[in-house]
Amino acid sequence: MKYAFIGTGSMAAAIIRGMVAGGVAPGDILAFNRTREKADALANELGIVVCDTLEAAAQAGAIVLATTPQSFADILPRVGRAMRTDALVMSIAAGYGIAAIREGIGRDTGIIRIMPNVNANVCASTTGYTTSASITAAQLDAFHFAFGKIGELIELDESEFETFSAIAGCGVAYVYMFIDAMARAGLRNGLSKQKALSIAASAVMGSAKTIDEIVQQSAVSMARRSELRTVLGRSRRVRNWFSERLR
Repeated sequence: MKYAFIGTGSMAAAIIRGMVAGGVAPGDILAFNRTREKADALANELGIVVCDTLEAAAQAGAIVLATTPQSFADILPRVGRAMRTDALVMSIAAGYGIAAIREGIGRDTGIIRIMPNVNANVCASTTGYTTSASITAAQLDAFHFAFGKIGELIELDESEFETFSAIAGCGVAYVYMFIDAMARAGLRNGLSKQKALSIAASAVMGSAKTIDEIVQQSAVSMARRSELRTVLGRSRRVRNWFSERLR
């Protein structure tokens, strides 16, 4: 299947790089951008195919809508008129739900609303998604094949997108700030900047893996529950301090 990106901004570029790194053939990735220079730069870097028009890109079996929210309303009808009847439409545009996308393209086809985060740049995105009722198994497989290359996929109800955005989107900035604060403390106590950052980042990554391992177990033993409580911190006052600031 060919994947066409309508819009090649920073997030679309990160996704495309992840797809190519994960084994998707560059020739199966099409791109159209209003200013062609961005698409050409990706083509020179990765070998993807640049389309001269949106209508040409929309002939692909899977279409990824990655334009700015400001131009989204104008793009949807053009995509709807040009696309194949069996095409999969995926959107990473913020603020547009499945109903709005369906209305904009003017047809009931398989639609997936997707929300990656900035860690897609290193193929470690926490990506939320929800699907339309008309999605087919083949279309869902095509989505997983492409977006599974850039990190973890988490299926959501559409009503959960706002909360997901706060945690997986905005929350990333707080993690960066936390790592920076720990590294600065290391710097003040004699570590080099590179070493302090490496230690702080490694500690956070290991902690995240530990929590993920525990919560992924279908049946958590009492011993593991105790371990989880230890991982999350014994001090109620500290936990409350964090909770109050992350509401």
